[in-house]
Amino acid sequence: MAELLVVEDDGEIAAELVQALTGHGYSVRHASTAEDAMCQAVARPADLILLDLGLPDADGVTVCRQLRARLPVETVIVVLTARTQEFEVIVALDAGADDYLTKPFRLTELLARLRAHLRRRAVVAGPAVMQFGALRIDTHARRAYVGQGEVHLRPKEFDLLAVLAASAGTAVRRERLMAEVWDDNWYGSTKTLDVHISALRRTLTDAGEDPGRITTLRGTGYRFETEARPANSSP
Repeated sequence: MAELLVVEDDGEIAAELVQALTGHGYSVRHASTAEDAMCQAVARPADLILLDLGLPDADGVTVCRQLRARLPVETVIVVLTARTQEFEVIVALDAGADDYLTKPFRLTELLARLRAHLRRRAVVAGPAVMQFGALRIDTHARRAYVGQGEVHLRPKEFDLLAVLAASAGTAVRRERLMAEVWDDNWYGSTKTLDVHISALRRTLTDAGEDPGRITTLRGTGYRFETEARPANSSP
């Protein structure tokens, strides 16, 4: 049974979420403040955290960043927000969130997102181990290495890397990446894909991988190069 932590200060919304998610077979805990959320999350990590950005005692983006820094890399964070400005959502994604939902949202949409995220914690389909120069990707262990050093990737970053590497040398369309790494019924902007690709590039480059490993194909998608090329400045 997957364990969820709902971080929501509105008591009525929280009660509805806890009841609905429990009714669909999840083990659900609730925190109403950032402080309580951090204590619970660290003491007993959940599989997935639903994090409201409008908390009374701290900025939700800051809380997201702190949770990401302290929790296991496989923990999924989905932010809930009443904010409609795209840049605010992008900031949350860049702070470590894997996904977001804008209030008000439908329960069916939330449940679909949760199923997709929890499903993708499993092994990404493809070869167990892929090697490209110094870069090694182990999809069964969900680990990536550059040389002897492990590259610490967030769940969505690893999934993107695995899907792209499994089709190395060929173009992978944006629609396919969204369907395989997020969900076939994705409702939000595909800007989240660009944010995660940029983060993946930065992480690989910081670990010593050649910066041109992932090429942007404007209007199409991305290509994982079997041999790295000069850095691509596009997201």
